[in-house]
Amino acid sequence: MTADSSETRRAGQGVRAHLFLLAGQRPGDTHAEALATAHRYGRAAEAAGFAGVWIAEHHFIPYGVCPSAITFAAHLLGATRRIEVGTAACILSNRHPVALGEEAALLHELSGGRFRLGVGRGGPWVDLEVFGTGTERFAHGFPDSLELLTRWLSGQPTVAGNHRFPFRAVPVVPRPRSRLPVWVAATSTGTVDLAARHGLPLLLGLHADLAEKAELLDRYARAAEAHGHDPAGVGHASAHLAQVARSDEEAARTVGTGLPPLLAGTREYVRLDGTPAGQRGSGRIRQAACRHPSGGGTGPLPSGGDPGGGAARRTPSVVHGGGRRRPRDRPDQHPPTGHGGARPRSAGRAAAAGTDIVGSDGGFGVARRSDRIPCGSWKRLPLASGRRVADEGRLRRKGW
Repeated sequence: MTADSSETRRAGQGVRAHLFLLAGQRPGDTHAEALATAHRYGRAAEAAGFAGVWIAEHHFIPYGVCPSAITFAAHLLGATRRIEVGTAACILSNRHPVALGEEAALLHELSGGRFRLGVGRGGPWVDLEVFGTGTERFAHGFPDSLELLTRWLSGQPTVAGNHRFPFRAVPVVPRPRSRLPVWVAATSTGTVDLAARHGLPLLLGLHADLAEKAELLDRYARAAEAHGHDPAGVGHASAHLAQVARSDEEAARTVGTGLPPLLAGTREYVRLDGTPAGQRGSGRIRQAACRHPSGGGTGPLPSGGDPGGGAARRTPSVVHGGGRRRPRDRPDQHPPTGHGGARPRSAGRAAAAGTDIVGSDGGFGVARRSDRIPCGSWKRLPLASGRRVADEGRLRRKGW
């Protein structure tokens, strides 16, 4: 991950490392092998000292072969003892919010409070046809679904439905002992405004560059304050791609050859309107790499590389936390960690105080709060098994 000049940096606090599990199918692997690999990475994350993992959910495409993030989370929670396990994200347009809420409350209790629920609207994909929820639910039902879900997880003893999901008041069983947080995947200003209205944290993916994410976070802060919420106490998540390698050149080469076969899986999305899904070709790959560069040193992403080459072992990041503006840090305030005593580097103006940073199973990563990484700039992120990925305070964010 890269860093801006020292003039732009803001000190963070409570930085923790998480892992994002895409469970993508690499060329030559079976679905079972992709799932087993993701599970091994999740268990290894706990052994290596990560604070948690987040699991993606996709349907009918090899880009991600986990169709139920909450089921995967339940299995991984049973295989671990310490780390948090979250969903990034459960597709709420395909689910009844009460059914999802019951499962989330169940996992929260069985895991001793280690489960984290992230939800998203999803896309206009064939999923809506298969599960029978339809385009109207996708286009207009997300606010009602989120409203009912958050009430179900609020700790109230009974909950009744709303106009979209009408039902009489029923007991909440199991009833959360306190309000459970819900992270909201956001790719539009409308969803940002919706999450801010409820005071819910965001999950920001690879769809936007860092300047765009900073704008979304600023918008969130204004909207949250207008609805009586303190944005400084909300911990968001933002996805970033980083590559761990022995040199800048090796990192750039690995990303340049490993990213195409992974991104190619997104072409298999089936839109209900019949239009092609996503961007194609090297432009999409170069765009993703520029938005989330990896490696060390400086230089652009190589234009060469076999699009059919083996998929890279990429390290994504998830960062969590709220925070206020902090004074600028001094280099001597942060002890070295990682390989050879080198300090981990993160994007300037990145995660807020109290942020978690994540690595991944060979897919993308999430970093709660937004790192600012200039396109074409590369810095190696030193990682060591059993050691912290980033010392607290090294993540930065756009000043909140």
